[in-house]
Amino acid sequence: RLPKIAVRAGRDTPQVELVTIALDQSPWVLRAPGSETVAGWVIAAMGAGHVPASLVPDLERLAGRVPVVLASRTGGGSVCAATYGYPGAEIDLLGRGLLHGGLLSPLKARVLLALLLMERSGDCRARFAEIVAAV
Repeated sequence: RLPKIAVRAGRDTPQVELVTIALDQSPWVLRAPGSETVAGWVIAAMGAGHVPASLVPDLERLAGRVPVVLASRTGGGSVCAATYGYPGAEIDLLGRGLLHGGLLSPLKARVLLALLLMERSGDCRARFAEIVAAV
């Protein structure tokens, strides 16, 4: 059974950015003007949750400030949790504070994160993990 999310009417939808990662992805989008006001990020990573090592410092900086979800861009399957540990792989990224997106597609992870940010009840990161575990 999935936990309920209680969003009050009249709340503005927070800005949650969805970034699809490519092999040679530039970090410019993570540093673009206005990126400091983004309420949350969803990273549609390659394969089972991998990004180029050049993105790691920016993702860690963002995850220290707002929720950053690691999801797979493949369209099916889960992000790994304990398979690869090199810089930019899932063990490394989860250890730097990114949230495990589980089986959620990047679009579904974005909707869930936005709803949890609108809910404003408790720790958004913990609630996200709780719901992902229930899926």
